[in-house]
Amino acid sequence: MPSPVSLAYSIYTSQGVVQVNIPAESGAMGVLANHVPSIEQLKPGVIEIIEENGSTKQFFLSGGFATVQPNSVLSINAVEGYPLEDFSADAVRSQIAEAQKVASGSGSEQDIAEAKIELEVLESLQAVLK
Repeated sequence: MPSPVSLAYSIYTSQGVVQVNIPAESGAMGVLANHVPSIEQLKPGVIEIIEENGSTKQFFLSGGFATVQPNSVLSINAVEGYPLEDFSADAVRSQIAEAQKVASGSGSEQDIAEAKIELEVLESLQAVLK
């Protein structure tokens, strides 16, 4: 039997980042160089990366944690993260309808709980796609 493997995947790495805006559970938060070290739980939402040249990149995360380290390094650990432009508003609406059916149905407790979590993430995504 293979042993469990821990994988880390970087969706974005840059030396020219000025600010990163994160959807922390305690509220929206901007992280700049020399930010006080901290650990923040992330709710489903958009991570916005602002570069020195003024361009921005946006990723939708389903949740996770952000760790600000003393050396101005921000690490974001998330189960899922995708470029915001990869999503279709129509597809998200369709997925919400399906998840609502399961969440309000007579399925198992586990199916209903999973559908409610899926709805929370999809509704957060739908809000930023409008």
